[in-house]
Amino acid sequence: MEINNVKIEYTGHDGFLISNGDGKIIAVDPFNLSESAAAKKADFIFITHSHYDHCSIKDIEKLMKESTVIVMPADVQSKITKLDKVHMEVVEAGDEIDFEKFKVEAVPAYNVGKEFHTEADGWIGYLFKFDKVIIYHTGDTDKIPEMQRLSGYGKHGQEFVALLPVSGTYVMNPDEAAEVAKMLNVDLAIPMHYGAGVVGTVDDAKKFVEACKQMEVYAQILEKI
Repeated sequence: MEINNVKIEYTGHDGFLISNGDGKIIAVDPFNLSESAAAKKADFIFITHSHYDHCSIKDIEKLMKESTVIVMPADVQSKITKLDKVHMEVVEAGDEIDFEKFKVEAVPAYNVGKEFHTEADGWIGYLFKFDKVIIYHTGDTDKIPEMQRLSGYGKHGQEFVALLPVSGTYVMNPDEAAEVAKMLNVDLAIPMHYGAGVVGTVDDAKKFVEACKQMEVYAQILEKI
């Protein structure tokens, strides 16, 4: 799908390809890529945390080219350094990087009352900031207090898009994710973290879209490329 010249493609599970019309491709958490997705070499690869279904070396290798920059939290570094001639940027929540055509802010991502993704791990989500579009990839998280400050992003003439996990178990369930979409005042909510054989199904994505509809939030399921 395309919003204000920013294209968003779903590659499965928590994975997306994002481009803004300048020929640059951003990948987030690539995992079990199709041949068509892997053919789109990435200029930037963003990893939210070190779990195998988010930091998949074989999928990162498929997307890499000589100039690719990989952005990650600190604990991912030990995996990424195994790659040859890799360009790395290590970030933590609160950091912002200016890549000229877009800015990226790292934001907290963690569980509340679960031990799968603890706050102490320092894992993250990302805010991708383009001129007319802001895309929030939450990473693996529950509804957390730090999300509240992001609710203003949809009120400044930019389209605000949230990519939200909906599978439950390790992350938010469909109803919880819909509550976050409502709280954030997003223009578009897109479900993720399902359908890859790890956890979550297409039914979870459909339940999320229906829950968003009940809350008067626009949500859409993207077909995997």
